[in-house]
Amino acid sequence: MKRLYLDYNATTPLREEVRAALIEDLAVYGNASSMHADGREARTRVEEARNRVGELLGAPAKTIVFTSGGSESNNTVFNTMRRLASDRNGAPLAGGRRGFITTAVEHPCVLNSAKYLESLGFRVTFLPVDQYGKVRMEEFKKALNEETLLVSVMMANNEIGTIQNIREIAAMTKAAGGWMHTDAVQAAGKIPVNAPELGVDYLTMSAHKIYGPKGIGALYIKEKAPLFPLIQGGHQEDGMRAGTYNNMGILGFGKAAELAKRDLAAYGREMGALRRRLRDGLFAAVPDIKINGHPEDVLPNTLNVSFPGAEGEAILLSMDIAGIEASTGSACASGSLEPSHVLTAIGAESELAHGSIRFSLGLGVTEDDVDYVLETAPPIISRLRSMSTVYQD
Repeated sequence: MKRLYLDYNATTPLREEVRAALIEDLAVYGNASSMHADGREARTRVEEARNRVGELLGAPAKTIVFTSGGSESNNTVFNTMRRLASDRNGAPLAGGRRGFITTAVEHPCVLNSAKYLESLGFRVTFLPVDQYGKVRMEEFKKALNEETLLVSVMMANNEIGTIQNIREIAAMTKAAGGWMHTDAVQAAGKIPVNAPELGVDYLTMSAHKIYGPKGIGALYIKEKAPLFPLIQGGHQEDGMRAGTYNNMGILGFGKAAELAKRDLAAYGREMGALRRRLRDGLFAAVPDIKINGHPEDVLPNTLNVSFPGAEGEAILLSMDIAGIEASTGSACASGSLEPSHVLTAIGAESELAHGSIRFSLGLGVTEDDVDYVLETAPPIISRLRSMSTVYQD
């Protein structure tokens, strides 16, 4: 049976070139912190990979710190801000900056970090978004003040693909004297991302979203931006992230970043064309559907569709039986019975949110694959709607 993977926002397969690089690195067993020849060879490869990740972000290699992934990078930023604004007992400093601003549609690792700080007594604002998932700038302007310590806004949403104007948000944040962070895990490698030009102090990315290995990520830290290590230990990463270097993961990350930078323009064209083919085909074949996310400022590979009258999990399982692998939302929220917090934030009613599917396209997906979805999905939706006791054409 045909198997078609359309869940690239959850994770991506290794590119063949990355796989080959990982196999090659199996022979390089030296510890990158050691001074002998094998250690120096390992360290050279780590620094080459750092350069490649920096080049993808338009940033100097010295601003890149390797981590275990996006969640660790994001937590490191929030931990740093907590340390900056806390007394020796961990309580917010009186009279200092103690405000945090984020959005209602962030990844759970950001939302939960912010909620934790809120429980400690910090002031946290969760900005509302409009019907397309864009930050309501008038609300941001109201929330931004002399107490704001950190603003954290994701560059591109993992569920609906909406892209935020990070450059404008960062400029306003810096003018108010705050630090600016963006979670670019879903953006880097899919759309142009230049960290210095964006004006951010911190930027997060992860290798497994760009056809690299799992368990390795990076945090861009603008020069002179503060950082308190989340993991204490040795001197690795100039003391900013302790732990023996993950040589293989780092090397694979570097190769994936090199390929992503090389192929960025072609990726945008090809994924954008496939997304339009899928969107237009679903509109033509399935009545009464809704596309979630911004119509223009959206990732070229992401299409989130609501199917009123059909439950998302039932759609997902039916498509899986037919060989199509997609998602009902974020992979980090799988298993939850609650509707997507992103779809709720853009105003989707619970029933509509529960009837939504995220198709996230990637390298290797073809027009024939999209056409297979367009042949397979409409009968599934029709069958599920016919079984509904509440849906009416």
